[in-house]
Amino acid sequence: MTPAVPAVLAEIAGLALRNAMPDVHPADRASSLGLSAALLGMAAEVWDGTAARLVEENRAVRALLARAGEVGLDFTELAAGDDADLRISSLQAANDALRAALIALQTAAEAKSPALDADIWIELVASTERRKMAASPV
Repeated sequence: MTPAVPAVLAEIAGLALRNAMPDVHPADRASSLGLSAALLGMAAEVWDGTAARLVEENRAVRALLARAGEVGLDFTELAAGDDADLRISSLQAANDALRAALIALQTAAEAKSPALDADIWIELVASTERRKMAASPV
């Protein structure tokens, strides 16, 4: 989730503190409470699925990176990694590194391997679908 769940929760904590003051106008308080409730609902949805989404995504990108030899690149070390550490921060760091390598792979595949390029785009679409929330309009 962007922004990160901890940042959203910190913001909601600040809203709660400000709205506890007796001089807050009732309309402002109601607006802030409605926003807080919506943000908490989204944070709960994202938080619950973040580890599973990142593990699934990391596996999919590693499988693509394992095919880097098709375009003359070598991402053996990244492709061989695993997600043994299930802390969100560790999974996200691995995801960031994998996605950076995927950019290089896609650039090379675009010119040298239409099949690999197509598979990369399929994964990027799937990744976007994984990130959809229940309240997403599309």
